[in-house]
Amino acid sequence: MESRRDVFQAIADPTRRQIIEMLAKKSLNLNEIADNFDVTRQAVSLHVKILTECGLVIIKKQGRERYCEAKLDQLGEVMDWAAECRKFWAEKFSSLDKYLTKVQAAKKPKK
Repeated sequence: MESRRDVFQAIADPTRRQIIEMLAKKSLNLNEIADNFDVTRQAVSLHVKILTECGLVIIKKQGRERYCEAKLDQLGEVMDWAAECRKFWAEKFSSLDKYLTKVQAAKKPKK
């Protein structure tokens, strides 16, 4: 059974994030993707393979060409994680704000 890569692993690389952005706009073949980068076609192919293994890209055959398409529903996992982090830090900053307000009020001279 093929092991599935983690979506976080896929988006950790800036080149893969750029590929996802490109494919979110339109389907492209490997050569069209590679033309946008200063790396070898083999390197781009490996990036696409990783994106495919984690479910962010699907490859569809059209005639002799193979086109890569973004399948972004897998990013829901990242969005859920980011939302939890945002909630956690919002609570921490709110607590810090309350504490600092309390400390400042205690330092003000009473009239």
